[in-house]
Amino acid sequence: MTQDLTNSQRKALREIINYVRRERLPVGTHLPEWTLAKLIGTSRSPIKVALECLVTAGLMRYDKNRGFHIHGDVDSLTPEVLSHLTETDDPLYLKLANARFHGTVPESVTEADLTRELGASRSEIGKVLARAQSEGWVEKEVGYGWRFLPMIDSLEAYEDMYSLRLAIEPAGILSAKFKPDMDQLHALRKEQQAILEGGYMTMSAIERFESNAKFHETIAEWSGNRFALQTLRRLDQVRRLAEYRQTKHDLPRQALAQEHLSILEAIEKGDNLGAASFMRQHIEGAWRKKAVSAVFDREPT
Repeated sequence: MTQDLTNSQRKALREIINYVRRERLPVGTHLPEWTLAKLIGTSRSPIKVALECLVTAGLMRYDKNRGFHIHGDVDSLTPEVLSHLTETDDPLYLKLANARFHGTVPESVTEADLTRELGASRSEIGKVLARAQSEGWVEKEVGYGWRFLPMIDSLEAYEDMYSLRLAIEPAGILSAKFKPDMDQLHALRKEQQAILEGGYMTMSAIERFESNAKFHETIAEWSGNRFALQTLRRLDQVRRLAEYRQTKHDLPRQALAQEHLSILEAIEKGDNLGAASFMRQHIEGAWRKKAVSAVFDREPT
């Protein structure tokens, strides 16, 4: 059913399901196409196709005069639907990441080099490079070349990164300038609760990473230390590729979401000492899980 969907249609499908789960929308809720298009940031065309797919899957109902309404439960979706939802929305992007990770493309390349290496058009390569540039792991050189920036490609590099995070994040919570934004806190809690209650099943590796990065960067911003935030953002940039490649590793996403919620709960109560302790335990635990999962195997994925 979903195997014939385009990348944009599959993304719309995933975003709609995550929205219904995150907002805990009840059966009977009307979901106008234009509202979803604005929310997701796309045109109505992929939204309509995705909604029609969800009608077939039993989640939505369509009435000619009343539009699309929620008809079933997200947790009742078939494994066939869920399996396609966890795929990346841009296979070429991950193909480029893997090629760089395994050293099949050099540090400095041209778009022509990549069209041959990846078997894609110049236009497709240009779009992928523009995205990689915006996410901080490649930069434009003078002329026609592109240069890849350093990445986390070993357990030692990951250990260095986690050691720096342990020095920055708990200390930020204990800073005298630490001041949480309660609107942001409530939004983070809603997102993490939705992930805990099943949202992790319909999120791609990229979406999981971006959600996690937003959580940690938002708390770093509350510290009032601009350099702590800049450092954490830079660390997130260089670890993106390693995280994006982990689609085959079944990390405990529910447990991580619960840990995030515990940190937020302590912050909301004004227990900064407890929140800092939870943050330290969370970061140390995440590092142990990464090491155990052996994410740096050099076999092609």
